[in-house]
Amino acid sequence: MLISRESIISKPVSGNRTAIIAWCLYDWGNSAFPTIIVTFVFSAYFTSAVAPNPELGTALWGQANSAMAVAAAILAPILGSIADQGGRRKPWLLILSVICMAGTASLWFVQPDPSSMTFALIVFILAGLGFELGLVFYNTMLPELAPASSVGRISGWGWGIGYLGGLACLVLSLLLFVQPDPSPFGLDRESAEHVRMTSPFAALWFALFALPLFLLVPDRAGTGLPLGQAVRSGLGTLIATFRQLRAHRNIAIFLLGKMLYTDGLNTLFAFGGIYAAGTFGMSFDEILIFAIALNVSSGLGAIAFAWLDDWFGAKPTILVALVGMTLLGGGILVVESKISFMALAVGLGLFFGPAQASSRSLMSRLAPPESRAEFFGLFALAGRVTAFLGPMLVGWVTFAAQSQRAGMATILPFFVIGGLLLLFVKEPRGNGAAAAGARP
Repeated sequence: MLISRESIISKPVSGNRTAIIAWCLYDWGNSAFPTIIVTFVFSAYFTSAVAPNPELGTALWGQANSAMAVAAAILAPILGSIADQGGRRKPWLLILSVICMAGTASLWFVQPDPSSMTFALIVFILAGLGFELGLVFYNTMLPELAPASSVGRISGWGWGIGYLGGLACLVLSLLLFVQPDPSPFGLDRESAEHVRMTSPFAALWFALFALPLFLLVPDRAGTGLPLGQAVRSGLGTLIATFRQLRAHRNIAIFLLGKMLYTDGLNTLFAFGGIYAAGTFGMSFDEILIFAIALNVSSGLGAIAFAWLDDWFGAKPTILVALVGMTLLGGGILVVESKISFMALAVGLGLFFGPAQASSRSLMSRLAPPESRAEFFGLFALAGRVTAFLGPMLVGWVTFAAQSQRAGMATILPFFVIGGLLLLFVKEPRGNGAAAAGARP
């Protein structure tokens, strides 16, 4: 006999300031993975020092991102639906966070030699899966913590704090490991230990700042449903949801648009450091300094636009961000000087956070309260189901044209088409659970 999902929704804990701060600190901690590993340090290290040449390294890195994206797209809605049946979120989040931390720390063993490529890519995929799938359960907590009138602000503040957490981790990586010469702690620069050390440091950073969430943020009550029955029930409800997508047409259009513009964003994050290193010849030190400036602008943008989300709506906020990214991204593709590239990229960063944070707050308002984990699983699916396409196009076009500029140009259409689809989404006029269940 199935237990009604409506009956397992715990009493709201919105307004619990301590829990909200602890929830935001998780974002501060886990942002070390996309900042250090995916975007700037390890990705550039892999393509320039591990792979035989930057072109092959870029193609392999794109394929690894694609493989991780496909796996995350398949697993996210399944795990979310199962968790809705079981009730609790934090055990899932803990297991997936540990997988990400362990994989990130293990990248220390990647030597600057092509013989390490296979190990590096496998471990990166596993760590990335832990990160991506963990976000399903992390994001699901937002509407149960945030007051209905400030979902946009708290989502934006969390994302902004995340960018600043990535910034802080980068600054310490720069000061403690990368810049000092001779390197401290006996690190061998010949074997790139001063760069490799940033991976276990990022894992430690994640663990330290994730801890408050597990200690202080309330969880939904468990249903007592055995795991096997929760799996069967979760898969059943997920299949039913897919069959009834026409009844959720508004959400379906949003997820389709989000699928495309998020693919562009994720591809930009994955190849940003690679592009800076390959096209503009930036050193690791310069990439870290560039990343610091980019994270400052991204964090400030997420925090500033968070107010606009609650005042004018998540949909207008996302559209403004997409227009800004398209225009500035086009400029980045044609500039020749390193200074011009950095200036445009820092401006581009102002729109990263708003696009992501407001997508999360819009999903919070659209998702039915009794099945939020399932719909946030679909939210993750929409961010990953075609995520192989962006990295694949960048990798193939870069390799075929022998030009990173040509490869990166394939990102812009994802922003344009995603934004056009978003025009057809009807955002609920109100906030909170009542509005979340609204239909067009």
